[in-house]
Amino acid sequence: MSWFQKVRVKVNWTALLILAHFTYLLIGAIIFQMLEREAESNNRNHFQLEKLNFLTNYTCLDGPALEKFVQVILYAWEKGVNPSGNSTNPSNWDFSSSFFFAGTVVTTIGYGNLSPSTMSGQVFCVFYALCGIPLNLAFLKQLGKCLTIHLGRLETGMVAVVPHKVLMWFCLLCNAVSNSYLCVMAKSSVVLAQRAVEALAVSLFFITGSLLFLIIPPLLFSYVEGWTFGEGFYFAFITLSTIGFGDYVVGTDPGKDYISLYRSLAGIWIIFALAWLALILNMGVRIMENLVILTHPGFKKHDEEDKEVSSSKLEVTSKI
Repeated sequence: MSWFQKVRVKVNWTALLILAHFTYLLIGAIIFQMLEREAESNNRNHFQLEKLNFLTNYTCLDGPALEKFVQVILYAWEKGVNPSGNSTNPSNWDFSSSFFFAGTVVTTIGYGNLSPSTMSGQVFCVFYALCGIPLNLAFLKQLGKCLTIHLGRLETGMVAVVPHKVLMWFCLLCNAVSNSYLCVMAKSSVVLAQRAVEALAVSLFFITGSLLFLIIPPLLFSYVEGWTFGEGFYFAFITLSTIGFGDYVVGTDPGKDYISLYRSLAGIWIIFALAWLALILNMGVRIMENLVILTHPGFKKHDEEDKEVSSSKLEVTSKI
């Protein structure tokens, strides 16, 4: 009977995750379609109108010639060449831009606005990614451990500030007067105070990281690139979540004179911000798991049994 309950809990948990995942995808698809389809149609009609106006103003060109020129522009854009400006535009493959590109490869962001165009570059990119992605994951894991240690020290330091000794003395006093109810209340107050301070430490860690990685950088990007803060924040989040659409990329405007290390500094920001965001997302996953366990205690029992089975298998394997 217990085996049947374990299987049922496991199936229910898997089915719940599958249902939630695909429901979330369906909701996203419907909302994106509602928000973007009309704008896409308007942009397409506007582009066709602009082509007609261009042909009307420049009668020396015909439709096929214009379409061929459009194909040339699209080909240049796919190869990472900005069609606006002239041949004096900054190179996409100087050291700073190459460093930024290498960072997007190993972090799997892949904006899509720039890629190797030579066969040798493409082959090197494949092997570079094969070695670089595991190395980057190991680096981010170690960096996340360091951040976790600092978070633990912050929690310990803040908990030490709580005047729990006063409450413990109050508890001793309650024992002296044989008032067990007051003693239990005092102990509960100590635990609640410590939990509140730990939550405050996590909040401070989240707020500080948000300022350093999600608030100040978008402000700088908005100032340098001429974006709004919303566009800068959108770029930062899409980048750090490794989605990387490529609609907003720093250091690509040919009309701006960037400092030589601008994109390299952006690449370093991406690396450290990814570690912080990964830690925050892991906290969010743990919170969701705790909520599920609180509402469905059977999941916790099932997970503990799975861990016991896994540990016993490891012991048997080590003995062998």
